[in-house]
Amino acid sequence: MSTAYVAVAGVTAALNIAAAVADFRRTGWVMTNMTRYGIPHQWSGSLGVAKAAGAAGLLVGIAVPLLGTLAAAGLAVYFLGAVVAVARARWWSHLPAPLLFLALAGVSLALSG
Repeated sequence: MSTAYVAVAGVTAALNIAAAVADFRRTGWVMTNMTRYGIPHQWSGSLGVAKAAGAAGLLVGIAVPLLGTLAAAGLAVYFLGAVVAVARARWWSHLPAPLLFLALAGVSLALSG
């Protein structure tokens, strides 16, 4: 596994773990944003699980490249959905966050092979 993958996957995993913790804790800003985007609050736990699983998969991907590739692809799809949700809600000022996560997942995916 390349040093670049390890670095990018590590940063991507760390940020997704932090985001998952915020989902699990149902922090105020997360719940406010979910309301703004029209996402049911009961999805918070499931969305956190998806982020945590993706982060774990990226880290396991250091030793098992196929899992890293699958995790990166899953996170890319997840954050593509997040970009769509934010855009549908027309909260243009909120687009940079999911776009950053999408870009990190995409770079992780590109480096995983």
